[in-house]
Amino acid sequence: MVAISFLFLVCFFSFHLHAVAQPRNSTIRLGSSLTPTTTGKSAWLSPSGLYGFGFYPQGNGYGVGVFLAGVPQRTVVWTANRDAPPVPRTASLVLTTDGRLILQSPPRRDVYIVTDASQKIAAASMLDTGNFVVFNSDEDIIWQSFQYPTTSILQGQHLSAGMELFSSVSETDQPTGIFRLKMQHDGNLVQYPVDTPDTAPYSYWSSFTDGKGDNVSLNLDNDGHLYMLNSTGFNIKDLNTGGYDDTNRTIYLMKIDSDGIFRLYSYRLDRNGNRSVIWSSTSDKCAPKGLCGLNSYCVDVDREANCICLPGFAPVIEGNFTAGCERNFSSDSCKSDDGTIQYTIQAAENTVWEDNGYSEVTSTTREECDTACYEDCNCEAAMFNDGKCTKQRLPLRYGRRDLSNSNIALIKVGIYSSINEPRKHADEPKDGNGKVHTDILIIGLSLIGFAIMVLVISGALILCSRVFRYKRFSTDSNIRLCEIVAPISFSFAEIVAMTDNFQEEIGKGSFGTVFKGTVMLNGLTKVVAVKRLDNISNQGEREFQNEMRIIGRTHHRNLVRLLGYCHDGANRLLIYEYMINGSLSDVLFTPERRPCWIDRVEIARDVARGLLYLHEECETQIIHCDIKSQNILMDENGEAKISDFGLAKLLKPDQTKTFTGIRGTRGYVAPEWHRKLPVTVKADVYSFGIVLLEIICCRRSVNWSLKDEEAVLEEWVYDRYQAGEVGKIVGEDEEVDIKQLERMVIVGLWCILDEPTLRPSMKKVLLMLEGTVEIPIPPCPTSFFSSI
Repeated sequence: MVAISFLFLVCFFSFHLHAVAQPRNSTIRLGSSLTPTTTGKSAWLSPSGLYGFGFYPQGNGYGVGVFLAGVPQRTVVWTANRDAPPVPRTASLVLTTDGRLILQSPPRRDVYIVTDASQKIAAASMLDTGNFVVFNSDEDIIWQSFQYPTTSILQGQHLSAGMELFSSVSETDQPTGIFRLKMQHDGNLVQYPVDTPDTAPYSYWSSFTDGKGDNVSLNLDNDGHLYMLNSTGFNIKDLNTGGYDDTNRTIYLMKIDSDGIFRLYSYRLDRNGNRSVIWSSTSDKCAPKGLCGLNSYCVDVDREANCICLPGFAPVIEGNFTAGCERNFSSDSCKSDDGTIQYTIQAAENTVWEDNGYSEVTSTTREECDTACYEDCNCEAAMFNDGKCTKQRLPLRYGRRDLSNSNIALIKVGIYSSINEPRKHADEPKDGNGKVHTDILIIGLSLIGFAIMVLVISGALILCSRVFRYKRFSTDSNIRLCEIVAPISFSFAEIVAMTDNFQEEIGKGSFGTVFKGTVMLNGLTKVVAVKRLDNISNQGEREFQNEMRIIGRTHHRNLVRLLGYCHDGANRLLIYEYMINGSLSDVLFTPERRPCWIDRVEIARDVARGLLYLHEECETQIIHCDIKSQNILMDENGEAKISDFGLAKLLKPDQTKTFTGIRGTRGYVAPEWHRKLPVTVKADVYSFGIVLLEIICCRRSVNWSLKDEEAVLEEWVYDRYQAGEVGKIVGEDEEVDIKQLERMVIVGLWCILDEPTLRPSMKKVLLMLEGTVEIPIPPCPTSFFSSI
């Protein structure tokens, strides 16, 4: 049977590679539509599933474009209306019955995706080349994305004379960035910052092919060969040699990245889409002009770009080096009322900049250049190099450190911004002035001391208020809340008002009922879910305290956040962030809400990330003990978050296992619970495996309304895997990546192995789901299959 499975994989893989090499049609008819949410189809895939056209995550919403869908790194290669704001999850992409491809996002006006098609659209197709094309009624191509590249060119695509590629803001943010690559009409391929003339002073990379003709193009072949052709088809320059892989196991794309360097990437399909850089325009990360914003310069540290502000300047936005730097001192006046100059000169040595000097000074020494700028109120900086001194006005741009260049940037800095003693170019102050300065210093220090005292007193009052607020709860239940994100204490009266006297019930569990409510937090009205423990027995009290202990000390994007609690007399309530899309169970098992394949893959990874945090990244290791699709909630963006920690178990720092009574939900409980064996985090791995199979198949783990051989999900999936028929476990009409489907099935089967020690850790599970590690063939998962 193993041999048969292996042959099946070989046949499938060969077919998949052939599909990549040979473009085929996947016709999109009039009336077809896409939505970005997990409940609908979000992309039209090429026949092999390698490329997709549709919605991709963009900021707080979604963008529309072409992306690599068949590899773990969903790289966007073409973007429609790239500088438009992201659209919400309520948007839809429609190929209308009257032949228009439009983006609908009420209350905004409809936006055309194809704006210059010569005729009405009759059909469209996402090809395996990565080209999205539209046809007229005669099946002629009237528009194609290959003619309008944005950041990238793919195999078989070219960049014609006069066309440009523009970088994106970042790898995950697709609006137009600050760099461009232009195929000029003079035959030269040149890189510039945006919004600059096409002239040599602004270029930072060139192919040096100017004069080779007015119709030169940049081309990328199927073997990774990047080269330039003139109008007669003659190869005028090879940018690389190509010939990296002649077995159709690799795809290539060239892209101008957000850092201003354009690179040739390879994606190995036989290695889970592993991406490598095989050529780049430069290895100098500081070469792109403008990588560091105004008044800052780039320093190459261990082949990584680092932006440094000029002396007397600070970043405009911390962490955003392209925003540049601004003065950290006032520059209202060049001189004080009594005529003494209030500036000093500081140097940034071995730095080169754009030269926008307004006056050249006859100078032989650096000191003379320093003095010339110092005494000129219009001079804000000066450049000194080999006896030449040029006065400059701010801002300075395109700065970088070049140790081979002797240029020195001399910056005029306000004396109060410098830690150094200010240089004096006037006479020493008289005794009267010295006394005035001393008085000012004493007054300033007094004001600073008073401000510090006020801050200390205010901090103490805030701390006392916070301690008083939590004192009752801490005394009653001996629970220590998370120091970073502490839940807020509410009175029962506040909860009643919050839920309108528990008016809207949105869920019910074994220990409590969940109601919808609204609360004012940080000046904003927030919708919340309020969990009320119905029967405050010992078990109910334990669940309440467990939730508080565990969620109070955790904070992760894939865990439902606890916002507050109520511990008022006999009332025990927990206030969570509201998950508008309900539970994963609701989404998976409701046909009209069922997520598409790509979204289900992301949901599985979301759950894996949350569990990895609990098992390995949280301060105290936590076993959730009740992972199931009902306890995984979906937010407005379709992101999955783990909830319901009432049964969870905390482990001590030196503890890896625990003995405890059986916990969890039938169908998801690991075998070791029933055998009274010590329980580890591998119990959660087992439950995750069951949930993963549910995500793959969009059906419950046990369904006795089906045939006997299909009723138990894990048995049926293993049977289909053994028979080489994994495609049968998803709907016949669903577009899935078969290779990715098989990978996820194998991961699920490893997770539900009978022996806990053989199950992978959640870290390994996540790596396998992301396709970064190889997965061996799994053994028979449980004793149910001992007869096979």
